Amino acid sequence: MIDPEQFGSLFGNMQKEFANLEQKAKETTITAKSGGGLVSASINGGGELIDISIDDSLLSDKESLQILLMSAINDAYKSVEENKKSMAFQMLGGLGSFGAK
Repeated sequence: MIDPEQFGSLFGNMQKEFANLEQKAKETTITAKSGGGLVSASINGGGELIDISIDDSLLSDKESLQILLMSAINDAYKSVEENKKSMAFQMLGGLGSFGAK
């Protein structure tokens, strides 16, 4: 049987750990490139787009610029999601001792 005190303590620790991971994620910057580096997009762990870099050679080719920009942004967002999942699994790894005495 689960001890309610132990459960409350575990839940409180999980909340603190989650807050710490959330802050750490926001401080992380993930950059993705497309077109061999002609376009790059940087997103912080909170999911905010913080920088876009476009090579001058693309400024006259709107269609290519749009495609490469979408690709870089989508890749960066995917990486942010993968990073969040990885951090969550790390946090949940500490739950292996739940209920152990």
